[in-house]
Amino acid sequence: MRIITTTALFLFVASGLLRAQTLTSGGKLKPEQAIMDVRHYTISLAVDPAQKTIDGFTTIDVIMQKPTKVLLFDLLDSLNVSKVLVNGKAEKFDYKNNLITINTAKELAAGKNSVKVIYGGKPHVARRPPWDDGFIWTRDSTGHQWMAITAEGTGGKLYFPCKDHPSDEPDEGADLIITVPKDLVVAGPGLLKEVSKKGATATYHWQTKYPINNYSILFNAGDYTVVSRPYTTVAGHKVPVQFYVLKEHAARAEHHLDIFIKTIKEQEKYFGEYPWAKEKIGIAETPHLGMEHQTMNAYGAKFRYSKVGGEDYDGLMHHEFGHEWWGNKVTAKDWGDYWIHEGICTYGDALYIREFEGEKAYIKFFQNSALSFGNKIPIVIGKDIDEESAYNGDIYGKGAFFMHTLRYVMGDSTFFPTLKGFVTDPRYTYSNLASTEDVIDYFSKASGRDLKPLFDLYIYSVNKLEVHIKAQRGDKYQVQLLNIDMPLPVDITADGVTKKYTVDKKGITISSKTMPLIDPDTYYLKKLIIE
Repeated sequence: MRIITTTALFLFVASGLLRAQTLTSGGKLKPEQAIMDVRHYTISLAVDPAQKTIDGFTTIDVIMQKPTKVLLFDLLDSLNVSKVLVNGKAEKFDYKNNLITINTAKELAAGKNSVKVIYGGKPHVARRPPWDDGFIWTRDSTGHQWMAITAEGTGGKLYFPCKDHPSDEPDEGADLIITVPKDLVVAGPGLLKEVSKKGATATYHWQTKYPINNYSILFNAGDYTVVSRPYTTVAGHKVPVQFYVLKEHAARAEHHLDIFIKTIKEQEKYFGEYPWAKEKIGIAETPHLGMEHQTMNAYGAKFRYSKVGGEDYDGLMHHEFGHEWWGNKVTAKDWGDYWIHEGICTYGDALYIREFEGEKAYIKFFQNSALSFGNKIPIVIGKDIDEESAYNGDIYGKGAFFMHTLRYVMGDSTFFPTLKGFVTDPRYTYSNLASTEDVIDYFSKASGRDLKPLFDLYIYSVNKLEVHIKAQRGDKYQVQLLNIDMPLPVDITADGVTKKYTVDKKGITISSKTMPLIDPDTYYLKKLIIE
């Protein structure tokens, strides 16, 4: 029952396929933005929950790779832009089709430049968060205002002008200076630098100095209290764990942190030190279900737990927190490689089951999940893909299953160090974004063999591994692979005894009085062809 419950939760996470997203992020990089390297965002906004408005400015610090007279930033048309300044000088601009086009009076020099956009209005409201993005304006059960933002599909352009493409994160981080009614507390990314109160309002200054994807540059506000604990990372660094929980739920926070600390330790075991150890480990209670937001994950599962290993477990929190490594630290430079975020993160959910319920429960997890794949389109459908096109349920489940297959093919002594090696390698982390080709090259080099045929089968196609079984005289069977040009290990049960064989297109002969059982523990997505 515990495994069924865990699998059901996994499928619920994957149900984001049903989102009704009308706007999306990424796609083909615009030429005007291709020459722009965003270094930092400063977002300063006054938020009025009663009127459901925001008002202020965003400053974007960029390095232009070549001179230009045109600057292009993404911002949804739901807002009003009153003024644009480039290096302190007002410039003409057009604001339409979700774009701010700035035509400078004089050519802008290559190098460092600063753009300030003054704007405000009523931001887009989410209809079905977190699957539909936008602002969420609501109240908690005590009547206090409560607001949150979800932006993964739409991107940061939902409420601030930005270069809305996964290939460019602000290398020097972001500052959020958010003013709210004084009875509210703002939760944001990075470290809280200052809180200042003036009259009926309070201003919270949050700052992160790490690179950060633009859909994580956001904030939540509510009648929060902060329940905190110290934590020592696997590398020995001290970092606070902070839970921005509604005051009405404060009594539940300590037990929730017990579960969270267990999750943190388990994720560090497989993926290395928590990536943002110089700032904080944070979660904020939200009116929507949840989302991965760097150093301040959204949590809205309402303290409903399942059981793993006989103890309380929050599978959604575990999954979203896993994105601190897969999605935030390791970030795909193109949404077409989105499975790196979701597939490997979901594989991490299975590792929690393995850690606390054992190998048999881990295997059962994948046997159950394998029944749910749509397998209608490949996990990777190309390059220059927007988020909505890339998003399908199989990037979770089938992506995770592929990592399960890869573990079996490589063997534990190679696979687990390679998995941790990739997520801790400076070539693929923080400002250095990753691609599927990087994963193929890294795992192939570590295994000492070309794994591309396996990636081609599972990631770039909807085909299953075809295994041909042909009965022969004398209680013998020929077993061969039909559609992959590489030998693979395969568990085969013959006469009640299971052994691991190496099978390829040439095939092998198995002696058995009955039909041999191929891959009984389901390490492969396969199609058996019996002759």
